[in-house]
Amino acid sequence: MNHQDLCHQHSILRIGLITLAVLAIGLGSHADQTKDPGDAWLAGEFEGTSDEVQTLMDHYEAIELTPEQEQIRREALGPLKAACCNNFSMATCCCECNLSRSLWGLSKYLITEKQADVAQVRSAVTQWIEVLNPSGYEGNTCNSGRCNLPFDKGGCGGMNKHRLIHGS
Repeated sequence: MNHQDLCHQHSILRIGLITLAVLAIGLGSHADQTKDPGDAWLAGEFEGTSDEVQTLMDHYEAIELTPEQEQIRREALGPLKAACCNNFSMATCCCECNLSRSLWGLSKYLITEKQADVAQVRSAVTQWIEVLNPSGYEGNTCNSGRCNLPFDKGGCGGMNKHRLIHGS
């Protein structure tokens, strides 16, 4: 093989490597766009957007737990007081408000799709509530008629699953 043939093969190899690098970058970008939000949720990373709340409420409606999974959910949420009504546990709350629907959907999703344990579910749900209302809940939203206020105003985000009240 002469010098010119070696240079030609080297050029072809370089073009192939560059093409592979470009494809890998493109695939990496695509992977980021389709990343499972459950990984972020399990890590306590939330956006707190109305789309995210709606997604979690949809999970609440769509996901059925086995008795064993329901036990994990109850153990995770049972000891926590409901954010909007501290006369009840977070596992049951006093009603099916949008705040409860979202945190129940989060817990169901993490248990079924991420095989989350009691501690992981409890941590994620606690962080979710902090994202929705950074000022914190007083625990008397329901008793003081503030259910239809946005989350960041201490409300439940509404009672109607088809009419989410989100943001100030």
